[in-house]
This record gives sequence, C-alpha cells and structure tokens, in this order.
Amino acid sequence: MKEPRKLLSSATLAACLLLMTLLYATYFASIDILFEPWKHPTTGWRGNSSREKVDKGSDSQRSWLRRLVRGDDRTRLEAEGFSCHSGPHADVCVANKPVRIDTKAMKIYIPSDSNKSLERIVKPYARKEDDMQNVTPVKMLKGNTNPPTCDFTHNVTAVIFSSGGFVGNLFHEFNEIIIPLFITCRHFQSRLKFIITDYSAQWVQKYNQILTQISPYAAIDPAADGRVHCFPGAIVGLQFHDNLALNSTDIPGGYSMTDFKHFLMATYDLKIKNVSEVEKPVLMLISRQNSRRFLNEDEMVKLMEKLGFRVLVILPGRMSNLKKFARVVNSCSVLVGAHGAGMANELFLPTGAVVIQAVPMGLEWASTAYFGEPAGEMGLRYLEYKIEPEESSLINTYGRDHPVITDVGSIIAKGYQAFRAVYVDGQDLKINLTRFRETLIEATQILGFSAP
Repeated sequence: MKEPRKLLSSATLAACLLLMTLLYATYFASIDILFEPWKHPTTGWRGNSSREKVDKGSDSQRSWLRRLVRGDDRTRLEAEGFSCHSGPHADVCVANKPVRIDTKAMKIYIPSDSNKSLERIVKPYARKEDDMQNVTPVKMLKGNTNPPTCDFTHNVTAVIFSSGGFVGNLFHEFNEIIIPLFITCRHFQSRLKFIITDYSAQWVQKYNQILTQISPYAAIDPAADGRVHCFPGAIVGLQFHDNLALNSTDIPGGYSMTDFKHFLMATYDLKIKNVSEVEKPVLMLISRQNSRRFLNEDEMVKLMEKLGFRVLVILPGRMSNLKKFARVVNSCSVLVGAHGAGMANELFLPTGAVVIQAVPMGLEWASTAYFGEPAGEMGLRYLEYKIEPEESSLINTYGRDHPVITDVGSIIAKGYQAFRAVYVDGQDLKINLTRFRETLIEATQILGFSAP
C-alpha cells in the first residue's frame, strides 16, 4: 500500500522541477544577465524578416531611441531603422533594428530591406574638433552585408563610446563622457549595456558608481572580448550640448544641470544640499603643482584664514578617490583655484556655494566658457579674479613690451600649440593679495558672514 504513494510523490517532484525549469527559462530569456550575457547562437540575416528575439520591452526601447533624434534624423530612423547626426563636437548614430556587433573588428552590422549598402565610420567621443588619435573608430555597415554569427544575444540597447580621448583630466572626463552619457542614456531607465572602446580599467573603476547607476550590466571591453554580440538596437557616440552643460529642451525627459547634480548627490551620497548647512565657512584651495601654480600660496592661505575661513589646501593626489573627494568638496563653502581641470570639482559643491577662479593671461575665454558660465547653471555664485600682467610669471620671462604680454592675439595666430606652450603650460601666478582680498570679502558677503 505504500508503493503508490511513493510513485505519486516522485511524479509530483518531477512535475515541480519541470515547472521551475520552464519558469526559469521564460524569465531569463527576457533579461540581460547582470553578470554574464545569455548565449544564443543564431544564423541567417535577412533584416526585418528574420529579427532576433527581443523582450516585451522592445517597443519601449524603440521609443527611447526615437526620442534621441529629431527632424529629418527621426524621419530617417523611422523609415530606415538607422540615422546619424553630425554636430560640431560629436557624431551620434542610432539604430532601432537588431544589430550585430563584432567587438574584435568594432564593426556594427545593421539590417536593411533594400539592397542599398551604406558604410559610416564614427569616433565615439565628444571632441571631434580635436584629432583624437587615441579614439578607435567604429564602422557601421548597413544593407547587403554578410554579418558574422551571434555569440551572445542581449535584450537591451547597446551604447558604444570611448574612454580614450583626454582621460585622466577631470574636466574632460565629465565634459566629454560622463555628462554626455547622462544626456544620452538617463531616460532608458537602465535598460542598456555599454561597449567601451579604448577601454581603460582605471577609468571604469574611477567612475564605476556613476556607470552602474546608468546601466547595471557589466560593460564590454571589445579588445578583451572579441566576440559577436546581438542587440535589439544601438547608439554609437554620445550627445554633447556644451561645456559642462545640459540643454533640457534637447534631452529626452527634459533633464537639466540641476537634475544632473541631484544624480551626483545620490550617486556619491552627498549630504549637504545648500551652503547654508555648512556651519563654519570652509574654503578649498586647489594647489596646482606644474603650470599655473600660485607662487605665493602660503601667503594666500594666511589671508584666507585671517578672514575667517577654514582652509583646505588640496594637492592633485587627494582627488584620486572620487567618491571620498566628492564628499570633501560637498562640505565646502568656497572653491578657489587657477583655471584648470580641478575647477570641475564645482560639480560637487552645495547650492549657493562660491567659486573663485583666478584667470591667467590669455585664458579669459576658456575660464568663462569651461567653468564660469556652467557654475551659474549649477546654482553656484561665480567670482572671477582676472590677474594683471604683473601677477603673471610671463612678464619676468618675456618682459613687459613683448607680444606675449601686449598682443595675445599674435600668439594665438601662431596656432594652438604655440599658444598652449606660453599661456597654458608656461605660466605661473603670484597673486596681488590686496586685490585678491577684495574678492574674498565679496565671497564672505555672499555667504552672509562678516570677515574679522
């Protein structure tokens, strides 16, 4: 009498295992695995008549891709499944059809209903006005092609960009990669996967917290991977608006610089939202060690302390751990520095904080465009301390009557390298403490406390 019960129990167990297997297969067939993409070899390539299987969110992904383009570009995307927009700083291509990406050759195969072939080459870095020799080009082939077989199939959109370019410079890393990444990808609600060309493990580690907030999936390093990945759509390149800027009217979702700062605060767990929350005024002085150094830095610090600031002198090595350093910046009331990448730390300041930029000779436009104008959009108060010729080391090197001092335009006319050698790389500053005190007093007034 016990044997039938045993058989029934075995049958029930087998049925449960089968049901669990079916549920597992159904679930994992519709997502991109966070730690390793699901492998589905495929054959055949006949465009829309043989589309790779994507999940039920594919309509949403097509809608998100559509929102990246406008006008004729949108019309072309909807009609042909592929369009590219060429701007002054960046080229961005969008495909809303299933694509195959050969990461070894960095070729993207895009299906077409016609026999017409198209080839497009893009360097996926938002600085095309410079000749980016260290940015690998990506080739897109559309139409009558013979694509390789897929090794992996994903169900989220691929986003291809380079971590080459000016990596290692905080300003350029945010200006040409991080902010463009936010502009391009935020509205996808994390339903995308990065393919990072010119892959820098150090850069990826540095910005890991930001990257994983935008996409939870492990990024692909093409050089190390070398396989063929299939995606339901792709974006090649990142949208760029202006220096440290977001134009909300041109962003899907209407995100602004305020939204980006909120994103940074959440990502790095920055607690101080408004400068009024800082109990005692804290001033951070960016200490440069190569060019554009403050030659009388010690005297500047004494002046700042005399006016009631607690001063933090920051050397470049202190900025290497971005997570920790962002919190230090967020605790400050004032950021002071000579024009340079370190001024990009204004991104982490609380609303209402003061930015004081010492503007070296010849760098007036760059100082305003890169850090001055963006500061206002970040909810900061910007003060400019423009040095006099007597405060520049150039006057000792060349003499007061030299064109370097009297005719900056003539040096610019010689080309960027000549200009850079003089004003960017060949200049240090000795600040006039009497004049600079006036700027610091203005900062104390903005912050609402009286200097001694």
